[in-house]
Amino acid sequence: CTISGDFTFFPTATGDIPAYQLRSPNSGLAQSIVMAASPGSMQSPSSQHAEEITRKREVRLMKNREAARECRRKKKEYVKCLENRVAVLENQNKTLIEELKALKDIYCHKAE
Repeated sequence: CTISGDFTFFPTATGDIPAYQLRSPNSGLAQSIVMAASPGSMQSPSSQHAEEITRKREVRLMKNREAARECRRKKKEYVKCLENRVAVLENQNKTLIEELKALKDIYCHKAE
């Protein structure tokens, strides 16, 4: 791309940092120019938007994982409470059945 009528910039491959060679038509000498820029400023707005979307997705997934972990913990606690209640009710039922048998025996013996 031409800056002014006298100099032309030619891109050169230097890795992550953009670099250009400045050539003057009169001298024929090439001078390298390295463009200093922060990594964030080299990104296009669409890539920044994509990164924002990716970051939001990661945050959402992390919150979802935490919510799922909490849900599993609560469910485990709920099931444990239900199991304890079943055990208590089974014992109570057993006691009542034994009491009923005892009362039937007493009633049957009185009827004779």
